[in-house]
Amino acid sequence: MKWRLLLAMTGLISMVLLAQDIPLAGYLRRIENERLIADLQRDGFLLGGAAENLLSGESSTETMVDLQSTIDLYAAADGARVVIIDAAGKLLLSTDRSDVIGEDYTNRPEVAKALQRNPASGERPSDTAGNLLYVAVPVLSGAVVAGVVRITFPASVIDDRANEKARGLLVVLGISLIGAVLAAVFLAASITSPLRRLQRSTEHLASGDFTERADDEHGPKEIRSLARSFNSMTERISGLVAKQRAFAGDASHQLRTPLTALRLQLERASVMVGHDPEGARERIEAAGAETERLQRLIEGLLMIARSDGTDPERMVVDVSVIVRERADVWEPFAAERGVRLLTSVADGLHALAVPGALEQIVDNYVDNALGVAEEGDTVTITALHQHNGVAVHVIDEGPGMKPEHLSQAFDRFWRAPDAPHGGSGIGLAVVQHLTQLSGGWVELNNRTDRSGLDASVVLPVTPSPAE
Repeated sequence: MKWRLLLAMTGLISMVLLAQDIPLAGYLRRIENERLIADLQRDGFLLGGAAENLLSGESSTETMVDLQSTIDLYAAADGARVVIIDAAGKLLLSTDRSDVIGEDYTNRPEVAKALQRNPASGERPSDTAGNLLYVAVPVLSGAVVAGVVRITFPASVIDDRANEKARGLLVVLGISLIGAVLAAVFLAASITSPLRRLQRSTEHLASGDFTERADDEHGPKEIRSLARSFNSMTERISGLVAKQRAFAGDASHQLRTPLTALRLQLERASVMVGHDPEGARERIEAAGAETERLQRLIEGLLMIARSDGTDPERMVVDVSVIVRERADVWEPFAAERGVRLLTSVADGLHALAVPGALEQIVDNYVDNALGVAEEGDTVTITALHQHNGVAVHVIDEGPGMKPEHLSQAFDRFWRAPDAPHGGSGIGLAVVQHLTQLSGGWVELNNRTDRSGLDASVVLPVTPSPAE
Protein backbone atom coordinates (compact mmCIF):
# COMPACT_ATOMS: atom_id res chain seq x y z
CA MET A 1 0.00 0.00 0.00
CA LYS A 2 2.84 2.36 0.80
CA TRP A 3 4.37 1.97 -2.65
CA ARG A 4 1.00 2.35 -4.36
CA LEU A 5 0.38 5.59 -2.50
CA LEU A 6 3.91 6.77 -3.28
CA LEU A 7 3.59 6.00 -7.01
CA ALA A 8 0.14 7.57 -7.21
CA MET A 9 1.17 10.82 -5.53
CA THR A 10 4.48 11.05 -7.43
CA GLY A 11 2.78 10.34 -10.77
CA LEU A 12 0.12 12.98 -10.12
CA ILE A 13 2.67 15.63 -9.20
CA SER A 14 4.84 14.70 -12.22
CA MET A 15 1.90 15.15 -14.58
CA VAL A 16 1.11 18.52 -13.05
CA LEU A 17 4.72 19.68 -13.39
CA LEU A 18 5.03 18.44 -16.97
CA ALA A 19 1.73 20.01 -17.97
CA GLN A 20 3.08 23.27 -16.58
CA ASP A 21 6.68 23.17 -17.79
CA ILE A 22 6.22 21.97 -21.39
CA PRO A 23 4.07 24.97 -22.39
CA LEU A 24 6.37 27.19 -20.34
CA ALA A 25 9.39 26.03 -22.34
CA GLY A 26 7.65 26.98 -25.61
CA TYR A 27 6.65 30.31 -24.15
CA LEU A 28 10.23 31.03 -23.07
CA ARG A 29 11.50 30.24 -26.60
CA ARG A 30 8.99 32.68 -28.11
CA ILE A 31 9.83 35.36 -25.55
CA GLU A 32 13.55 34.86 -26.14
CA ASN A 33 13.04 35.22 -29.91
CA GLU A 34 11.00 38.40 -29.49
CA ARG A 35 13.48 39.83 -27.01
CA LEU A 36 16.43 39.17 -29.31
CA ILE A 37 14.67 40.76 -32.30
CA ALA A 38 13.84 43.83 -30.22
CA ASP A 39 17.48 44.06 -29.12
CA LEU A 40 18.67 43.67 -32.71
CA GLN A 41 16.31 46.37 -33.92
CA ARG A 42 17.57 48.69 -31.23
CA ASP A 43 21.20 47.90 -32.10
CA GLY A 44 20.42 48.31 -35.82
CA PHE A 45 19.06 51.81 -35.29
CA LEU A 46 22.09 52.69 -33.14
CA LEU A 47 24.50 51.45 -35.81
CA GLY A 48 22.41 53.20 -38.45
CA GLY A 49 22.85 56.44 -36.57
CA ALA A 50 26.61 55.93 -36.55
CA ALA A 51 26.59 55.16 -40.30
CA GLU A 52 24.35 58.08 -41.31
CA ASN A 53 27.16 60.50 -42.17
CA LEU A 54 28.99 57.89 -44.19
CA LEU A 55 25.91 56.86 -46.15
CA SER A 56 24.81 60.43 -46.81
CA GLY A 57 28.26 61.26 -48.30
CA GLU A 58 29.29 63.66 -45.54
CA SER A 59 32.05 61.46 -44.09
CA SER A 60 35.63 60.75 -44.94
CA THR A 61 37.68 57.60 -45.25
CA GLU A 62 38.55 57.85 -41.55
CA THR A 63 34.83 57.64 -40.72
CA MET A 64 34.54 54.41 -42.75
CA VAL A 65 37.45 52.92 -40.86
CA ASP A 66 35.92 53.88 -37.53
CA LEU A 67 32.54 52.48 -38.54
CA GLN A 68 34.14 49.19 -39.65
CA SER A 69 35.85 48.98 -36.29
CA THR A 70 32.53 49.63 -34.50
CA ILE A 71 30.60 46.91 -36.30
CA ASP A 72 33.51 44.47 -35.87
CA LEU A 73 33.47 45.03 -32.13
CA TYR A 74 29.70 44.55 -32.05
CA ALA A 75 29.90 41.36 -34.09
CA ALA A 76 32.71 39.99 -31.93
CA ALA A 77 30.75 40.68 -28.72
CA ASP A 78 27.40 39.20 -29.79
CA GLY A 79 28.36 36.74 -32.54
CA ALA A 80 26.24 38.59 -35.07
CA ARG A 81 26.93 39.45 -38.70
CA VAL A 82 26.48 43.12 -39.66
CA VAL A 83 26.32 44.57 -43.17
CA ILE A 84 25.83 48.20 -44.16
CA ILE A 85 24.24 48.83 -47.55
CA ASP A 86 23.96 52.12 -49.38
CA ALA A 87 20.85 53.63 -50.92
CA ALA A 88 21.45 51.80 -54.20
CA GLY A 89 21.44 48.43 -52.42
CA LYS A 90 25.19 47.90 -52.76
CA LEU A 91 27.27 46.41 -49.93
CA LEU A 92 29.37 49.10 -48.28
CA LEU A 93 30.72 47.47 -45.10
CA SER A 94 30.54 43.93 -43.64
CA THR A 95 31.87 42.09 -40.64
CA ASP A 96 32.33 39.02 -42.83
CA ARG A 97 35.64 39.36 -44.73
CA SER A 98 34.40 36.94 -47.41
CA ASP A 99 31.68 39.34 -48.50
CA VAL A 100 32.32 41.26 -51.72
CA ILE A 101 32.09 45.01 -51.31
CA GLY A 102 29.71 46.47 -53.88
CA GLU A 103 27.59 43.30 -54.09
CA ASP A 104 23.95 43.94 -54.90
CA TYR A 105 21.67 43.20 -51.91
CA THR A 106 18.38 44.36 -53.41
CA ASN A 107 17.44 40.74 -54.02
CA ARG A 108 17.23 40.24 -50.25
CA PRO A 109 13.56 40.76 -49.24
CA GLU A 110 14.45 42.37 -45.93
CA VAL A 111 16.85 44.82 -47.59
CA ALA A 112 14.31 45.73 -50.26
CA LYS A 113 11.71 46.35 -47.57
CA ALA A 114 14.05 48.49 -45.49
CA LEU A 115 14.93 50.60 -48.56
CA GLN A 116 11.20 51.35 -48.68
CA ARG A 117 11.50 52.90 -45.15
CA ASN A 118 10.03 49.79 -43.43
CA PRO A 119 12.06 47.92 -40.82
CA ALA A 120 12.04 44.16 -41.40
CA SER A 121 12.69 41.26 -39.00
CA GLY A 122 12.11 37.55 -38.91
CA GLU A 123 13.68 34.20 -39.67
CA ARG A 124 14.52 32.78 -43.06
CA PRO A 125 16.63 29.97 -44.52
CA SER A 126 20.11 30.66 -45.83
CA ASP A 127 22.09 28.53 -48.28
CA THR A 128 25.33 29.17 -46.39
CA ALA A 129 24.34 29.63 -42.71
CA GLY A 130 21.18 27.59 -42.32
CA ASN A 131 18.25 29.42 -40.73
CA LEU A 132 18.95 33.07 -39.99
CA LEU A 133 17.31 35.48 -37.60
CA TYR A 134 17.54 38.91 -39.22
CA VAL A 135 16.78 42.58 -38.65
CA ALA A 136 17.02 45.18 -41.38
CA VAL A 137 16.43 48.87 -40.53
CA PRO A 138 16.53 51.90 -42.82
CA VAL A 139 19.12 54.63 -42.23
CA LEU A 140 17.45 57.97 -42.74
CA SER A 141 19.15 61.22 -43.60
CA GLY A 142 16.37 63.68 -43.16
CA ALA A 143 13.46 62.34 -45.20
CA VAL A 144 15.69 60.33 -47.53
CA VAL A 145 16.70 56.66 -47.06
CA ALA A 146 20.48 56.80 -47.14
CA GLY A 147 20.99 53.05 -46.67
CA VAL A 148 20.24 49.95 -44.64
CA VAL A 149 21.82 48.24 -41.65
CA ARG A 150 21.17 44.51 -41.49
CA ILE A 151 22.08 42.32 -38.54
CA THR A 152 21.76 38.56 -38.77
CA PHE A 153 22.06 35.82 -36.17
CA PRO A 154 22.10 32.08 -36.69
CA ALA A 155 18.75 30.69 -35.47
CA SER A 156 20.77 28.20 -33.43
CA VAL A 157 21.63 31.08 -31.08
CA ILE A 158 17.96 31.32 -30.15
CA ASP A 159 17.86 27.53 -29.68
CA ASP A 160 20.90 27.65 -27.42
CA ARG A 161 19.43 30.39 -25.26
CA ALA A 162 16.04 28.65 -25.12
CA ASN A 163 17.76 25.38 -24.24
CA GLU A 164 19.60 27.14 -21.44
CA LYS A 165 16.28 28.33 -20.06
CA ALA A 166 14.87 24.84 -20.51
CA ARG A 167 17.79 23.37 -18.58
CA GLY A 168 16.96 25.76 -15.78
CA LEU A 169 13.37 24.52 -15.91
CA LEU A 170 14.61 20.93 -15.80
CA VAL A 171 16.63 21.70 -12.69
CA VAL A 172 13.57 23.25 -11.07
CA LEU A 173 11.50 20.27 -12.23
CA GLY A 174 14.01 17.85 -10.71
CA ILE A 175 14.06 19.72 -7.40
CA SER A 176 10.26 19.81 -7.39
CA LEU A 177 10.07 16.07 -8.08
CA ILE A 178 12.54 15.29 -5.30
CA GLY A 179 10.51 17.43 -2.92
CA ALA A 180 7.32 15.76 -4.11
CA VAL A 181 8.78 12.28 -3.59
CA LEU A 182 9.94 13.19 -0.08
CA ALA A 183 6.52 14.62 0.75
CA ALA A 184 4.84 11.53 -0.73
CA VAL A 185 7.10 9.22 1.31
CA PHE A 186 6.28 11.14 4.49
CA LEU A 187 2.55 11.17 3.75
CA ALA A 188 2.45 7.50 2.75
CA ALA A 189 4.40 6.56 5.88
CA SER A 190 2.06 8.60 8.09
CA ILE A 191 -0.89 6.65 6.65
CA THR A 192 0.55 3.15 6.32
CA SER A 193 2.62 3.00 9.52
CA PRO A 194 -0.44 3.08 11.83
CA LEU A 195 -2.13 0.55 9.55
CA ARG A 196 0.90 -1.77 9.77
CA ARG A 197 0.88 -1.44 13.56
CA LEU A 198 -2.83 -2.24 13.59
CA GLN A 199 -2.20 -5.22 11.32
CA ARG A 200 0.45 -6.55 13.71
CA SER A 201 -2.00 -6.15 16.59
CA THR A 202 -4.66 -8.12 14.72
CA GLU A 203 -2.12 -10.86 13.97
CA HIS A 204 -1.20 -11.08 17.67
CA LEU A 205 -4.89 -11.21 18.59
CA ALA A 206 -5.50 -13.93 15.99
CA SER A 207 -2.68 -15.97 17.51
CA GLY A 208 -4.45 -15.88 20.90
CA ASP A 209 -2.66 -12.97 22.60
CA PHE A 210 -5.59 -11.14 24.22
CA THR A 211 -3.25 -8.71 26.00
CA GLU A 212 -2.44 -7.03 22.65
CA ARG A 213 -3.70 -3.46 22.25
CA ALA A 214 -3.47 -1.20 19.20
CA ASP A 215 -1.82 2.22 19.35
CA ASP A 216 -4.73 4.68 19.46
CA GLU A 217 -2.68 7.83 20.12
CA HIS A 218 -0.73 8.24 16.86
CA GLY A 219 -1.67 8.54 13.21
CA PRO A 220 -4.61 10.14 11.38
CA LYS A 221 -7.87 10.67 13.24
CA GLU A 222 -9.64 7.90 11.33
CA ILE A 223 -6.87 5.38 12.14
CA ARG A 224 -6.97 6.34 15.84
CA SER A 225 -10.74 5.82 15.86
CA LEU A 226 -10.28 2.42 14.20
CA ALA A 227 -7.62 1.48 16.77
CA ARG A 228 -9.95 2.43 19.64
CA SER A 229 -12.70 0.28 18.12
CA PHE A 230 -10.19 -2.57 17.79
CA ASN A 231 -9.19 -2.22 21.45
CA SER A 232 -12.84 -2.22 22.53
CA MET A 233 -13.43 -5.35 20.48
CA THR A 234 -10.32 -6.97 22.00
CA GLU A 235 -11.48 -6.14 25.52
CA ARG A 236 -14.87 -7.68 24.79
CA ILE A 237 -13.42 -10.82 23.20
CA SER A 238 -10.91 -11.18 26.03
CA GLY A 239 -13.71 -10.94 28.59
CA LEU A 240 -15.88 -13.44 26.73
CA VAL A 241 -13.03 -15.93 26.39
CA ALA A 242 -12.15 -15.55 30.07
CA LYS A 243 -15.79 -16.12 31.04
CA GLN A 244 -16.03 -19.15 28.78
CA ARG A 245 -12.89 -20.64 30.25
CA ALA A 246 -14.08 -19.96 33.78
CA PHE A 247 -17.50 -21.34 32.93
CA ALA A 248 -16.05 -24.51 31.43
CA GLY A 249 -13.74 -25.01 34.40
CA ASP A 250 -16.44 -24.37 36.99
CA ALA A 251 -19.03 -26.46 35.19
CA SER A 252 -16.71 -29.44 34.78
CA HIS A 253 -15.79 -29.24 38.46
CA GLN A 254 -19.29 -28.72 39.85
CA LEU A 255 -21.03 -31.27 37.64
CA ARG A 256 -18.60 -33.96 38.67
CA THR A 257 -19.85 -34.04 42.31
CA PRO A 258 -23.60 -34.61 41.73
CA LEU A 259 -22.87 -37.05 38.91
CA THR A 260 -20.54 -39.04 41.18
CA ALA A 261 -23.09 -39.00 44.00
CA LEU A 262 -25.84 -40.06 41.59
CA ARG A 263 -23.74 -42.94 40.29
CA LEU A 264 -22.88 -44.13 43.83
CA GLN A 265 -26.51 -44.01 44.96
CA LEU A 266 -27.65 -46.02 41.96
CA GLU A 267 -24.83 -48.55 42.39
CA ARG A 268 -25.79 -49.05 46.05
CA ALA A 269 -29.46 -49.35 45.14
CA SER A 270 -28.67 -52.02 42.54
CA VAL A 271 -26.71 -54.00 45.13
CA MET A 272 -29.42 -53.68 47.81
CA VAL A 273 -32.49 -54.23 45.65
CA GLY A 274 -32.40 -58.03 46.12
CA HIS A 275 -31.92 -58.31 49.91
CA ASP A 276 -32.92 -54.85 51.20
CA PRO A 277 -35.70 -53.33 49.10
CA GLU A 278 -36.36 -50.57 51.62
CA GLY A 279 -32.72 -49.50 51.61
CA ALA A 280 -32.69 -49.60 47.82
CA ARG A 281 -35.78 -47.41 47.74
CA GLU A 282 -34.05 -44.88 50.00
CA ARG A 283 -31.01 -44.89 47.73
CA ILE A 284 -33.21 -44.34 44.70
CA GLU A 285 -34.95 -41.44 46.44
CA ALA A 286 -31.55 -39.97 47.27
CA ALA A 287 -30.57 -40.42 43.63
CA GLY A 288 -33.73 -38.54 42.65
CA ALA A 289 -32.73 -35.69 44.96
CA GLU A 290 -29.29 -35.59 43.35
CA THR A 291 -30.98 -35.57 39.94
CA GLU A 292 -33.06 -32.55 40.93
CA ARG A 293 -29.95 -30.83 42.24
CA LEU A 294 -28.15 -31.62 38.99
CA GLN A 295 -31.09 -30.29 36.99
CA ARG A 296 -31.08 -26.98 38.91
CA LEU A 297 -27.36 -26.69 38.45
CA ILE A 298 -27.54 -27.31 34.69
CA GLU A 299 -30.46 -24.92 34.24
CA GLY A 300 -28.56 -22.17 36.06
CA LEU A 301 -25.42 -22.79 34.04
CA LEU A 302 -27.35 -22.74 30.77
CA MET A 303 -29.10 -19.51 31.69
CA ILE A 304 -25.80 -17.77 32.48
CA ALA A 305 -24.11 -19.21 29.38
CA ARG A 306 -26.88 -18.03 27.07
CA SER A 307 -26.87 -14.49 28.43
CA ASP A 308 -23.08 -14.02 28.76
CA GLY A 309 -21.81 -11.50 26.22
CA THR A 310 -25.32 -10.44 25.21
CA ASP A 311 -27.24 -7.26 25.89
CA PRO A 312 -30.89 -8.34 26.13
CA GLU A 313 -33.58 -5.72 25.82
CA ARG A 314 -35.13 -4.49 29.05
CA MET A 315 -38.77 -3.70 29.44
CA VAL A 316 -41.02 -2.09 32.02
CA VAL A 317 -42.46 -4.74 34.38
CA ASP A 318 -45.18 -4.46 36.98
CA VAL A 319 -43.26 -5.27 40.15
CA SER A 320 -46.35 -5.24 42.38
CA VAL A 321 -48.17 -7.83 40.27
CA ILE A 322 -45.13 -10.11 39.81
CA VAL A 323 -44.19 -10.19 43.50
CA ARG A 324 -47.79 -10.99 44.54
CA GLU A 325 -48.04 -13.74 41.92
CA ARG A 326 -44.79 -15.38 43.10
CA ALA A 327 -45.92 -15.14 46.72
CA ASP A 328 -49.17 -16.93 45.81
CA VAL A 329 -47.17 -19.67 44.08
CA TRP A 330 -44.85 -20.24 47.05
CA GLU A 331 -47.46 -19.96 49.79
CA PRO A 332 -48.55 -23.65 49.61
CA PHE A 333 -44.91 -24.81 49.82
CA ALA A 334 -44.34 -22.59 52.84
CA ALA A 335 -47.54 -23.88 54.50
CA GLU A 336 -46.36 -27.50 54.09
CA ARG A 337 -43.26 -26.63 56.14
CA GLY A 338 -45.20 -24.74 58.74
CA VAL A 339 -43.73 -21.40 57.60
CA ARG A 340 -45.79 -18.24 57.26
CA LEU A 341 -45.26 -16.31 54.04
CA LEU A 342 -46.20 -12.65 54.41
CA THR A 343 -46.19 -9.91 51.77
CA SER A 344 -46.03 -6.13 52.00
CA VAL A 345 -46.19 -4.77 48.47
CA ALA A 346 -47.01 -1.20 47.48
CA ASP A 347 -49.37 -0.70 44.58
CA GLY A 348 -48.32 0.62 41.15
CA LEU A 349 -44.63 -0.28 41.33
CA HIS A 350 -42.96 -0.45 37.90
CA ALA A 351 -39.30 -0.94 37.00
CA LEU A 352 -37.00 -1.90 34.12
CA ALA A 353 -35.90 -5.53 33.93
CA VAL A 354 -35.02 -8.29 31.52
CA PRO A 355 -38.16 -10.31 30.75
CA GLY A 356 -38.57 -13.10 33.33
CA ALA A 357 -35.70 -11.84 35.51
CA LEU A 358 -37.74 -10.61 38.50
CA GLU A 359 -39.67 -13.89 38.69
CA GLN A 360 -36.46 -15.92 38.88
CA ILE A 361 -34.89 -13.53 41.40
CA VAL A 362 -37.89 -13.76 43.76
CA ASP A 363 -38.07 -17.55 43.33
CA ASN A 364 -34.39 -18.01 44.22
CA TYR A 365 -34.62 -15.74 47.26
CA VAL A 366 -37.80 -17.41 48.55
CA ASP A 367 -36.40 -20.90 47.89
CA ASN A 368 -33.26 -20.08 49.88
CA ALA A 369 -35.32 -18.53 52.69
CA LEU A 370 -37.58 -21.58 52.98
CA GLY A 371 -34.48 -23.79 52.92
CA VAL A 372 -33.19 -22.33 56.20
CA ALA A 373 -36.60 -21.65 57.85
CA GLU A 374 -37.90 -23.80 60.68
CA GLU A 375 -41.49 -24.57 61.53
CA GLY A 376 -43.17 -21.47 62.95
CA ASP A 377 -40.79 -19.02 61.22
CA THR A 378 -41.96 -16.18 59.03
CA VAL A 379 -40.66 -15.20 55.59
CA THR A 380 -41.62 -11.69 54.54
CA ILE A 381 -41.60 -10.33 50.98
CA THR A 382 -41.70 -6.53 50.60
CA ALA A 383 -41.63 -4.25 47.58
CA LEU A 384 -41.32 -0.46 47.77
CA HIS A 385 -39.79 2.60 46.17
CA GLN A 386 -36.17 3.17 47.16
CA HIS A 387 -34.18 6.18 45.94
CA ASN A 388 -34.27 6.01 42.11
CA GLY A 389 -35.46 2.42 41.93
CA VAL A 390 -37.83 -0.23 43.19
CA ALA A 391 -36.56 -2.55 45.92
CA VAL A 392 -37.77 -6.07 46.61
CA HIS A 393 -36.71 -7.69 49.94
CA VAL A 394 -37.06 -11.32 51.03
CA ILE A 395 -36.49 -11.47 54.81
CA ASP A 396 -36.21 -14.72 56.73
CA GLU A 397 -35.69 -15.71 60.38
CA GLY A 398 -32.93 -18.21 59.75
CA PRO A 399 -29.40 -18.26 61.19
CA GLY A 400 -28.10 -15.54 58.84
CA MET A 401 -24.54 -15.55 57.49
CA LYS A 402 -21.13 -14.72 58.77
CA PRO A 403 -20.05 -11.20 57.71
CA GLU A 404 -17.07 -12.54 55.76
CA HIS A 405 -19.40 -14.82 53.77
CA LEU A 406 -21.84 -12.13 52.66
CA SER A 407 -19.54 -10.82 49.90
CA GLN A 408 -18.89 -14.34 48.57
CA ALA A 409 -22.44 -15.57 48.43
CA PHE A 410 -23.04 -14.37 44.85
CA ASP A 411 -19.98 -16.16 43.44
CA ARG A 412 -20.72 -19.09 41.16
CA PHE A 413 -20.79 -22.46 42.98
CA TRP A 414 -19.86 -20.92 46.31
CA ARG A 415 -21.62 -22.44 49.29
CA ALA A 416 -21.18 -21.62 52.93
CA PRO A 417 -19.42 -24.34 54.91
CA ASP A 418 -22.45 -24.71 57.19
CA ALA A 419 -25.04 -24.57 54.39
CA PRO A 420 -27.59 -27.40 54.21
CA HIS A 421 -26.81 -30.22 51.82
CA GLY A 422 -28.53 -30.19 48.47
CA GLY A 423 -27.83 -26.64 47.28
CA SER A 424 -26.23 -26.10 43.88
CA GLY A 425 -24.30 -22.92 44.65
CA ILE A 426 -25.60 -21.39 41.43
CA GLY A 427 -28.87 -19.77 42.53
CA LEU A 428 -27.48 -16.50 43.88
CA ALA A 429 -25.06 -16.26 40.96
CA VAL A 430 -28.09 -16.41 38.66
CA VAL A 431 -29.80 -13.71 40.74
CA GLN A 432 -26.81 -11.40 40.48
CA HIS A 433 -26.43 -12.05 36.74
CA LEU A 434 -30.07 -11.30 35.98
CA THR A 435 -29.94 -8.17 38.10
CA GLN A 436 -26.86 -6.87 36.31
CA LEU A 437 -28.51 -7.49 32.94
CA SER A 438 -31.49 -5.48 34.22
CA GLY A 439 -29.27 -2.59 35.32
CA GLY A 440 -29.84 -3.04 39.07
CA TRP A 441 -27.93 -4.39 42.04
CA VAL A 442 -28.33 -7.03 44.77
CA GLU A 443 -27.40 -7.21 48.45
CA LEU A 444 -27.35 -9.69 51.31
CA ASN A 445 -27.47 -8.27 54.84
CA ASN A 446 -27.96 -9.83 58.24
CA ARG A 447 -31.00 -8.52 60.08
CA THR A 448 -30.31 -6.05 62.87
CA ASP A 449 -33.46 -6.72 64.93
CA ARG A 450 -32.97 -10.48 65.24
CA SER A 451 -31.31 -13.41 63.45
CA GLY A 452 -32.09 -13.83 59.81
CA LEU A 453 -31.10 -12.61 56.37
CA ASP A 454 -32.39 -9.74 54.26
CA ALA A 455 -31.91 -10.58 50.55
CA SER A 456 -32.74 -7.62 48.34
CA VAL A 457 -32.72 -6.52 44.71
CA VAL A 458 -33.08 -2.95 43.45
CA LEU A 459 -34.26 -2.42 39.87
CA PRO A 460 -34.06 0.92 38.04
CA VAL A 461 -37.17 2.83 37.01
CA THR A 462 -35.38 4.66 34.16
CA PRO A 463 -32.27 3.87 32.06
CA SER A 464 -28.97 4.94 33.60
CA PRO A 465 -27.17 7.98 32.03
CA ALA A 466 -24.43 5.70 30.67
CA GLU A 467 -26.99 3.89 28.57
